[in-house]
Amino acid sequence: MKVDPAVLKVADAVGALIESWGFKRNMGRMWAVLYLEDHPLTAADLGERLGLSTGSVSMLLTELQEWGAIKKAWVVGERKEHYEAETSVWKMVSRVMRERELQWIKSASDSFEAASQELEAGQDPRTQLIAERVAGLVQLAQVGSHLLESMLQGEAVDSLPIKRIGELAKAARDSDK
Repeated sequence: MKVDPAVLKVADAVGALIESWGFKRNMGRMWAVLYLEDHPLTAADLGERLGLSTGSVSMLLTELQEWGAIKKAWVVGERKEHYEAETSVWKMVSRVMRERELQWIKSASDSFEAASQELEAGQDPRTQLIAERVAGLVQLAQVGSHLLESMLQGEAVDSLPIKRIGELAKAARDSDK
């Protein structure tokens, strides 16, 4: 089946966006083709439309299902498995943010906290400077985590805490000169 060039243009744009977010380009392309379609498609349909091998399609379908971006759909009278896109973009984005980005922030925060504790005892002026800057990173990670959690819960997000941390860091740099 011939694919509308506009659909491929959108699929390529979504693929590029998804790739910049650290996922495989073809994951975004496949999701977009399913998202724009008015009925579920088979793996063979997807492979044909996107010019992908059977193995590649199979791996992409598995990954997309694991992320909740697509799901299997039952089609009356058909024995082949069909797939459809998750149409709630927010649901997909929030899952990625919760399972990936929030974990990255928490991991970095734990490392900053551990480094901060190691630096607390230092009397050397250079160690004190490093400790102050690490303390700023601890604050940034805490604010980032709070902002992301607030956003995921649908609460209003206030960017002022990030601005204040930036201003504090600039003031500290200026006082070092």
